[in-house]
Amino acid sequence: MSRLAALGLRAGLIGVACVALASCQRSSDEDRAPTARAFPRADRPVSGPGGSGFTTEAERDNRKEAQTVMDLAAIQPGMTVADIGAGEGYYTVRLAARVGAKGRVLAQDIDEAALRKLGARVEHDRLDNVSIKPGAVDDPRIPEHSFDRVFLIHMYHEVGEPYAFLWRLWPALRPGGRVIVVDLDRPTEQHGTPPALLFCEFEAVGFRLSEFQRKPEIAGYYAQFEAAPRRPEPGKIKPCRLEAGQVTRAKGR
Repeated sequence: MSRLAALGLRAGLIGVACVALASCQRSSDEDRAPTARAFPRADRPVSGPGGSGFTTEAERDNRKEAQTVMDLAAIQPGMTVADIGAGEGYYTVRLAARVGAKGRVLAQDIDEAALRKLGARVEHDRLDNVSIKPGAVDDPRIPEHSFDRVFLIHMYHEVGEPYAFLWRLWPALRPGGRVIVVDLDRPTEQHGTPPALLFCEFEAVGFRLSEFQRKPEIAGYYAQFEAAPRRPEPGKIKPCRLEAGQVTRAKGR
């Protein structure tokens, strides 16, 4: 799909309209992390970890999943890439091989057990170009102006504070950097993210869609975003809502 076709799809999918603020936020933020409370609450269910029905790494390689995604993202030797929600490292180890000795991969997750397993794998395989770092539910905790690509692979539906998370991700990109999302086109509570909702939430915090493709090799769709020149202040973010197949955005906060 061409860039123009992808952007046309986005325009057709996202119907931006005004909705009452009360419908987009609960009355209390006591159940949220204090660092997230300046941002809108996500008006959608959130999937628990796991349950996406993934096959083994060998089966994923047989259908050329990681190769297809890395090719679409134009991963080159020497790049610096963040793998957010890295889990036990399916993409991390393959990105490390692709970027080579002069490149860097930062693997991040909020699951400490998964990071321990990934650490053992990185040590065993002697992946000297890989670093591991814990993240937070509302903050990827990655350095600013540091990454050519940021991967969010089959994990975005697990992000419970998307506006805070993406807002804090925005400064991490280098000039020309891109955020890569791979997910399934199904409701968030079913371990996927409808594309229209994905586009809306990214736009709300200062990203622009630059490419969108559906690919059977990756068991879902590929979306690529670039940073817009500016991001809104947290209090100015207009949250998104998916209802009856259409995405709307709040008039204000």
